[in-house]
Amino acid sequence: MTSDIARMIRLARDQARLTTLDYASQLFDDFIELHGDRNFRDDGAVVGGIGFLAGQPVTVIGIQKGKNLQDNLKRNFGQPHPEGYRKALRLMKQAEKFGRPVVTFINTAGAYPGVGAEERGQGEAIARNLMEMSDLKVPIIAIIIGEGGSGGALALAVADQVWMLENSMYAVLSPEGFASILWKDGSRAMEAAELMKITSYELEKLQVVDRVVLENGRATKEVLADIKENLVSQLAQLQTLPLDELLENRYQRFRKY
Repeated sequence: MTSDIARMIRLARDQARLTTLDYASQLFDDFIELHGDRNFRDDGAVVGGIGFLAGQPVTVIGIQKGKNLQDNLKRNFGQPHPEGYRKALRLMKQAEKFGRPVVTFINTAGAYPGVGAEERGQGEAIARNLMEMSDLKVPIIAIIIGEGGSGGALALAVADQVWMLENSMYAVLSPEGFASILWKDGSRAMEAAELMKITSYELEKLQVVDRVVLENGRATKEVLADIKENLVSQLAQLQTLPLDELLENRYQRFRKY
C-alpha cells in the first residue's frame, strides 16, 4: 500500500506532467492568455484566459508549474503570491459578468509563504477567493492535475464539481510537513501519506472529489479526450440548473464536511 501511495505522490509531483497551459491549449480552441491583477503585478504562478469549449466561451484559470529550472524560477515553482489569486479573482468576476463558465486547473504545493507575499495580504487574497467563489453566479469545475496543497489549492477549488486526475493528491498539508509535526521526522512522509488519505480514490470515497480521471495505461490523448467530453456534458448540465439551485448545491457541497 505504501509503495502505491509513494508512486502516486511521485507521479503527482513529476515535472513532466501536463501543466495548466498545456491543458488550456489542448482542450480549448483559440485560448488567449490574460495577465495581471490590475493592482500590483502579473504573477507567473497563476495563469488564466479565455477559450472555446465546443463552441462556447469559457474562462480558464490555473496554477502553473515550470517544466525546467528556468521556467520554475519564473513560475515560482507553482507557488502563487497574493497577486496571483487576485488575478484569478479578476478573471472569475469577468466570467460572471459575461456569463462564461469557469474551469480551474490546480497543481501547487501551496501558496507562497514569503515575507512580501504576507505583507501584501496572502491570507486575505485566499479568503476572498473562497468567499467570492462560493457565490459566483456561473458554473465552476475544478480539476486537480498534480498536487493540491492546502489553502493555496482551495483558493481555486470552491467549485460545483471537483475532479482529480488518478495520479494526483489533495491535502491540507504535505506528507513531509505532517510527519515533521506528528513525529518530528520528515523522513516518515510516506507513512504519514497513508494516514492522511490524500489520493484520488480515497478522496472520491470520502466524497471530497466528484470524479477521478483515469490515467494509468492510457495515452495522454485519451486522458485529454475524456476530460473534454466530461467537461462539455457536465457544464451543459450545470448550466440548465436555476441559479439559486446552482449556488445552494455548491454551498451545501462544502458545508457537509
